[in-house]
Amino acid sequence: MPNFTNVTEFILLGLTSHQELRVLFFVVFLVVYMITLIGNIGMIILISISPQLQSPMYFFLSHLSFVDVWFSSNITPKMLENLPSETKTISYVGCLVQCYFFIALVHVEVYILAVMVFDCYMAICNPLHYGSKMSRTVCVRLISVPYIHGFSVSLICTLWTYGLYFCGNFKINHFYCADAPLIKIACGGVHIKEYTMIVIAGINFTYSLSVVLISYTLIVVAVLCMHSADDRRKAFSTCGSHLTAVTMFYGTLIFMYLRRPTEESVEQGNMVAVFYTTVIPMLNPMIYSLRNKDVKEAVNKVIIKANLRQ
Repeated sequence: MPNFTNVTEFILLGLTSHQELRVLFFVVFLVVYMITLIGNIGMIILISISPQLQSPMYFFLSHLSFVDVWFSSNITPKMLENLPSETKTISYVGCLVQCYFFIALVHVEVYILAVMVFDCYMAICNPLHYGSKMSRTVCVRLISVPYIHGFSVSLICTLWTYGLYFCGNFKINHFYCADAPLIKIACGGVHIKEYTMIVIAGINFTYSLSVVLISYTLIVVAVLCMHSADDRRKAFSTCGSHLTAVTMFYGTLIFMYLRRPTEESVEQGNMVAVFYTTVIPMLNPMIYSLRNKDVKEAVNKVIIKANLRQ
């Protein structure tokens, strides 16, 4: 029988053991985190105060920004704390809490992205009934589903993580508490956790991605049937930013979670995880603002009002 050990804390091995690189990474990720907070919180405030950004699309975008702030804040502060430190520890309870919010927010984000593409489909394919079918009440109900589902699924997954047993190896080959590296160092409860992780991730990503792909297929068909080139260009421009965000987020998550944890996959996962935990939350406000005429106009109006008050 394995000699199970009571766990009080884990050691996070992080991204590198080289002192020079740790200093460089600390500066880089601190800057990225600050940009993430400013960009996403700025987007939330801009949407809340701008009359021209009160459509369902921007309502959902404000929630995407909120989740990105929460998502990045669940990982980055602890990573920044550990980078300059020689003792990169996280308590057992802290590890479970980080796992819980990570899994919850991943599921919330994938379903918010699915809801956003459904909204895009309704705007392009049913423009005459869009206002009545995507009312504020409907939008609130739609946005409630990702939160309720995400945090419920995460509770189940975290309970299975709690069911893992360890035999003296408490070194997590990652910069945060993630399922795959935890499974690699566990010596009990591994198989149920491993297979349920793959099944739950597969079901949720497949279902949400199916909504995205079906909606985009119908959008493309509707756009190709438009007679005006300007209408087609406007429709593709509306969905282009969202397609970029969907491709980045789903691509990295599929690479991470729809395969069994091995030493090689965990090593590769470290670098991929940096992208979707720090870089994507920073890029999302840029993706949705740089190519968006309404957001640019709203920013210009806010700047003009601020200058007039001085």
